[in-house]
Amino acid sequence: MSFEHFETDLKKENEYPKLVRDRIPEIIEKNKGKKVKTEKLKDDKDYMAFLLKKIEEEANELANTKNKKHLIEDLSDVMEIIDELLILNELDSEKIREAQAEKRKVRGGFKQRILMLSKV
Repeated sequence: MSFEHFETDLKKENEYPKLVRDRIPEIIEKNKGKKVKTEKLKDDKDYMAFLLKKIEEEANELANTKNKKHLIEDLSDVMEIIDELLILNELDSEKIREAQAEKRKVRGGFKQRILMLSKV
């Protein structure tokens, strides 16, 4: 599958400073002939905060997905951030899957597609 970046006018995508993928500054410089100002986050606490802000941005893009190709791209971004959150917090996906299974057992999943129409 080839990758295609989808530009949006979503407010969250255009808020700075923001965490970007490792090669984005290089790609911008190549495509636009402009060098962007960057810095590397050294503090884990700052990195965590920007990862959480980034997942909010990507979830917003996911919520505004237009088609299956966009859906795949947006889900891949969310999963990339989840992978980094796992690494940063020394967790593994198995531990998350266990928590997911337990929560599904206690509270259910989303298979029945239940839409709650009002607050109790």
